[in-house]
Amino acid sequence: MHSQTWPTTLWITRHGQSAGNVARDIAEESRAAVIDIAHRDVDVPLSALGVQQAQALGRWMVSLPSNQKPNVLLCSPYVRAITTADVMLEAAGMSRNDVYFSLDERLREKEFGILDRLTRYGIQQKYPELDEQRQQVGKFYFRPPGGESWCDVILRLRGVMDTLALDYPQQRVMIIAHQVIVNCFRYLLDGLTEQQILEIDREGDVPNCGVTSYRFDASVGVKGKLILEAANFVQPLLEEGTTVTTQPDVSGGAKA
Repeated sequence: MHSQTWPTTLWITRHGQSAGNVARDIAEESRAAVIDIAHRDVDVPLSALGVQQAQALGRWMVSLPSNQKPNVLLCSPYVRAITTADVMLEAAGMSRNDVYFSLDERLREKEFGILDRLTRYGIQQKYPELDEQRQQVGKFYFRPPGGESWCDVILRLRGVMDTLALDYPQQRVMIIAHQVIVNCFRYLLDGLTEQQILEIDREGDVPNCGVTSYRFDASVGVKGKLILEAANFVQPLLEEGTTVTTQPDVSGGAKA
């Protein structure tokens, strides 16, 4: 027999639609070079729709039995993620005092360096050599100057995985973060290859307030394993009649 070293349930959730998502859409549709938004990326707020999405997620939590609700909430320190968490908790009739709440900078958005706020057209115009390099190397390994590759994000998430195993065994953990974070967790938890996770990424963006859930199965492997239950679950939004959105985050030009 062995003791369980993983959470019983793990939900990985993307934040609600942000003002940056909206600004990015407008910039891409108009073929602008730069995404027009006043805030630095860490301070970008939710849109009005993003608040509604977070509320729908919270009302879904109300329907869960008490022994199935999250009791640990780990959150990116970015405003759009924190607001999603607080709005969700309020809609669920809860507060930070009802869960173990922690901000974790390792869950922050992927950093885009000098490509920050540029659309795909802006990158092609301003940094054609970098655009060519990115196409050659591929997004998994490409690191823009001053920024991160997907591998860099995965490296910091390996530390989060250690924290989950050490600090939250047999707990019900929800993570609220960003699109690339969701996909990189899937790479780690599902044991995917570069090709497999990029194929998932090509299939479509992670929905705002979409939930990817895992449940611990003691019968798998030597010490048990977190097994994927649902990817990009948006039924809480659909049941509320809330619009489902899938825009990439504001920072990167070509889809991160």
